[in-house]
Amino acid sequence: MSDLGTSLPEIRVPPPGPASRALARRLAAVESRNVTLLSDEFPVFWVEARGANVRDADGNVYVDLSGGFGVAAAGHANERIVGRVREQAGRLIHGMGDVHPPAAKVELLERLCALAPWPDARGVLACTGSEAVEIALKTAKLATRRPGVLAFQGAYHGLSLGALAVTAGAHFRAPFEPWLYQGVEFVRYPAAGGDPDADAVLEQVEERLGRGASNGDPIGAVLVEPIQGRAGVRVPPRGFLAALFECAHEHAALVVADEVFTGFGRTGALFACQAEGVAPDLLCAGKALGGGLPLSVCLGPPEVMDAWPPSSGEAIHTSTFLGHPLACAAALAFLDELEQERLVERAARLGVRLLERLRAGTRGAAVVGEVRGRGLLLGIELVADLRTGAPAAGLAGRVATEALRRGVIVLPAGEAGNVVQLSPPLVITEEQLEEATDVLCEVLASQSA
Repeated sequence: MSDLGTSLPEIRVPPPGPASRALARRLAAVESRNVTLLSDEFPVFWVEARGANVRDADGNVYVDLSGGFGVAAAGHANERIVGRVREQAGRLIHGMGDVHPPAAKVELLERLCALAPWPDARGVLACTGSEAVEIALKTAKLATRRPGVLAFQGAYHGLSLGALAVTAGAHFRAPFEPWLYQGVEFVRYPAAGGDPDADAVLEQVEERLGRGASNGDPIGAVLVEPIQGRAGVRVPPRGFLAALFECAHEHAALVVADEVFTGFGRTGALFACQAEGVAPDLLCAGKALGGGLPLSVCLGPPEVMDAWPPSSGEAIHTSTFLGHPLACAAALAFLDELEQERLVERAARLGVRLLERLRAGTRGAAVVGEVRGRGLLLGIELVADLRTGAPAAGLAGRVATEALRRGVIVLPAGEAGNVVQLSPPLVITEEQLEEATDVLCEVLASQSA
């Protein structure tokens, strides 16, 4: 299809079609049953994607309002990124990141450090957001010599054991609780609407930082998502982050900003912390950074990052694929695209219009509570009762399934599965955004709790 990338939805076979169903049967025979939800209604199997479009194995074309978990910020199969990856693959596919590093690693770190919110910066590259968080936690421990961590209810920082220890939610934690570090204190995350109240949350933060973790460890790091993504696009009230950072610093704790989801233009600023006028002590980024390839980074100023000892030839944190040449090349092309196409500014502009359009289009819908977000990261909260705001548990999954049937890809989010999460490519056309929004509003209007 020649216009794949800017196309509107085109459903040829009711999804999931026979080709997707056949692939589901094959997958069930070879993959752990924990990984992929397989049902009569879900999933479809992707075979091609470009721009804001995805084509499945049955030839259906969708408008992707998920951005592939927010990864495809510059669009699926972005031409600049694909070209740079092809060029790099013809020269060097793999290097020795901590022994004989690829030149692309140096160039990327230079670019990233120049974008960081400090006059100087140092970084450690990794493959996943989870690993970037783990690097940040290790850095904070080395710098403060205090292992305790303060994190937030609703937080999602990854599922490796260190990141899981600071991720809230019994669904992820319960099977592995005995293995998790017990020096993590969770406090509430405030909502812009005032529930819970930000001042009450800050009082709780102050108290926990003063007394330390319940296992007796002093707290050296405060880990926060500037906007909580997986928890349902929860946006804190203005001024909360600044007050949180000040409180942490009064107790000599470092602030770690997890911008794996919110970074690189997603919220209409290069980093979401910038919109609040604050700079963390450590910043984790990923998802969009690799342009579709696995890549993440932990950045910090020299006075924090130099808590790591010099390498003796055996680094105390490294990995085989650190600074992978293909991923670095993709990231360099992504940063070029972000700058030259002014995608940060575009996300800010489209985000305002999308928020207004969603609020207008869902006005009167019996199940829609708050519509919120910043830039092109938005959430539609679904409620069982508009008067009480009680969550319509699991409804976002049903909305995602019905939207899929109509050619629009969205994701369920929220602790009760009651938030429809939108994180479309920053290159999505206005026509695609309007069409997909109309479809989504029609689906929401037809729902009941």
